[in-house]
Amino acid sequence: MKKLLLNLAFCLFTISAWAQESLKGKILDADSGEPLIGASVWTEKQGRGAVTDENGNFTISKLKSGEVLLRVSYVGFETSEQVITLPRAEELTIRLKPTELLTEEFIVSATRASATTPTTFQTIDKAELAKRNLGQDIPILLNFTPSVVTNSDAGAGIGYTSMSIRGSDQSRINVTVNGIPMNDAESHGVFYVNMPDFASSVDNLQIQRGVGTSTNGAATFGASLNIQTDTRHDDPYAEISNSVGSFNSWKHTVKAGTGLLNNRFAVDARLSKITSDGYVDRAFSDLKSFFVSGGYYGENHVVKLNVFSGKEQTYQAWYGLPESKLEDDRTFNYYTYDNETDNYQQDHYQLIYTGKIGNNWKTNAALHYTYGRGYYEQYREDDDFASYGLPDVEIGGETISSTDIIRRRWLDNDFFGGIASANYISDDGKWDVILGGGINRYDGDHFGEIIWARIAGATNIRDRYYDNNAVKDDRNIYLKATHEISPGLNLFGDLQFRGIDYTFYGVNDDQRIVDGQVNYGFFNPKFGLSYERNNGQIWYASYAVANREPKRSDFTDNPITEIPRPERLNDIEAGVRAQSGKFSYNANFYYMDYKDQLILTGQINDVGAYIRENVDNSYRAGIELSGNYQVSKAFTVGGNLTVSQNKIKEFTEYVDDYSTEEFQQEAFTYENTDIAFSPNTIASAIIEFKPIENLSLNWMSKYVGKQFLDNSASDSRSLDAFFTNDIRINYQVQPRFFKSLELNLLVNNIFNELYEPNGYTFSYFVPGDTGRELITENYYYPMAGTNFMLGLNLKF
Repeated sequence: MKKLLLNLAFCLFTISAWAQESLKGKILDADSGEPLIGASVWTEKQGRGAVTDENGNFTISKLKSGEVLLRVSYVGFETSEQVITLPRAEELTIRLKPTELLTEEFIVSATRASATTPTTFQTIDKAELAKRNLGQDIPILLNFTPSVVTNSDAGAGIGYTSMSIRGSDQSRINVTVNGIPMNDAESHGVFYVNMPDFASSVDNLQIQRGVGTSTNGAATFGASLNIQTDTRHDDPYAEISNSVGSFNSWKHTVKAGTGLLNNRFAVDARLSKITSDGYVDRAFSDLKSFFVSGGYYGENHVVKLNVFSGKEQTYQAWYGLPESKLEDDRTFNYYTYDNETDNYQQDHYQLIYTGKIGNNWKTNAALHYTYGRGYYEQYREDDDFASYGLPDVEIGGETISSTDIIRRRWLDNDFFGGIASANYISDDGKWDVILGGGINRYDGDHFGEIIWARIAGATNIRDRYYDNNAVKDDRNIYLKATHEISPGLNLFGDLQFRGIDYTFYGVNDDQRIVDGQVNYGFFNPKFGLSYERNNGQIWYASYAVANREPKRSDFTDNPITEIPRPERLNDIEAGVRAQSGKFSYNANFYYMDYKDQLILTGQINDVGAYIRENVDNSYRAGIELSGNYQVSKAFTVGGNLTVSQNKIKEFTEYVDDYSTEEFQQEAFTYENTDIAFSPNTIASAIIEFKPIENLSLNWMSKYVGKQFLDNSASDSRSLDAFFTNDIRINYQVQPRFFKSLELNLLVNNIFNELYEPNGYTFSYFVPGDTGRELITENYYYPMAGTNFMLGLNLKF
């Protein structure tokens, strides 16, 4: 009986195996004949599917013979359903027709560069982002793009992270989401910790290096990052993503969408939670976020409402690691108070319209509102009462002038406004003109509270020891045009006028009155040429001007009569890019000439706070090379290299001198010195190997050259060069009843490189054996050694 049953089971298995078939095919655009990358192919009832590759090809295996109902969908195209009979000898070709519904690309067109735009850029789609999106912040996901250096306070890429591009820090990188500015109006920075797991709601993003074409926002002063959130899904879907990794890191994401309802409406939503203990001691992160989008999609009009929010609590690791602990205690955290935390929530509301008027016009308009509020809490040992505007305390005839204090420093701000643009394209396609502009207001309260004091004196809980307000109005209007002078030759021009009114008043955190009002008017022109050859090469050259006002601390820390001058950048870009078959490349030269760039010099104000000062002349010049080559069906290699010089022609450094009875500062003048945090060499490489279908193995390397912690170019105040290597393994299958099951393993820093991409320094003189001695103190933000993240993604 056992033998009979075994033989019967074997026969059934063999029959079942014989009945399993494979279906291969290609999905194309019916109009252009181009392959559609990322199209969804699904077999109804059998519950198996695939996604098309870079050539539009797909393969679905383990199908039962007989009739199969095949459903093919792709954003912007009509869904196709047809019955296929298996087995099938020849490959299937399906041509999808573009949908009559208006697509959403124009929402970001005013901030985007196109193939013929004479500037330097890279566009990254959703699929590429998803390969690394296991919980780390957006800067870390972009680590292998050209000229980028990333860092993380907690050392693991979760929490406070930032990036620089060509040495320009986060406050000089303009960020927009759907064309709406995201940089803080006062500090000019973007804090990705307030946008946890935002990459899970991004359809694509474009990085522009140099001034670029971005037209909204204050920080277009070195690079820009233009993000478009998820676009319409024609079919209902659900997705569950979970990741786990080193340092007790977890990411949980749930996404779902209705697909098109009545061929007009769609709703999409995401809910995320990310937690991590961090590499640095106690540097935990507890991050929550959501994203909801609802839209009406017509043939000529689209209206969308996006609501998204992020709430974070992170333990502070801002102090950094003293140089003395680099060798034996890399996870050291100066802070030990149990609630030394940063707490902030930011809510965003975007109402977006885009429409088509006739055959020649498209329009876009958006209203936005952002509400941010939160604080960071600090334990301060033996702080002077005078620092809080408080009198000394008399106890038993003894005068007490200091005590231990716990304080909170608050931000409570509103940012709102609108942007709009109109696009005209001539019938012959030779003119492409956009007229647009925006107006925005920031209204921010800054205040500090004493929530506890060991010796309270005349204080009450939540007494405000400083309180000030700032209102900033920012408006701009621009006209940009591309004209085809002759076949393949395009002339580009962009004229922008920007005006700023900034008012601030009240008591600063150093107890000084900071009342002031300033106005700026800037003209930012851009011009360029591009030439497209028959072989697919595009040659380009451009000249662009950017002006930027000082940030908040430049006003509040400097005496009001000595406010720094605005910065000015003249940017020249020239290069060639091409994509031909299996090979794509971009070679670019840039020269960024700064006038009145603002830097820290060591100079202090009347209460001892360090201030930024203008330096007359400085520049960044370099060559960027990037390329990608498909060696075979299984092997693809790619990489990029930036070689640059980043110089300040002359500046004066001020060093504190405590070697005499009366405090003073000594001045040192430097010529042709390196700009801080601007490595002369940045390179990365990625090798992808696909040994079998659905399995991808990636080796990723990153090299960053030596960086200086300040502008003195002193070896004793520098960051060592580093070379890291990561491994990424991706396996994707289409099991029954799932559209996709995907496993991702990311092992970072596999050779356990000990490195620090960021830090700070200060020097001072003290009495010494021979008169005085120069002391230099360096602090670093170390990154984790070998660590991993493992993710499971289920799509329904």
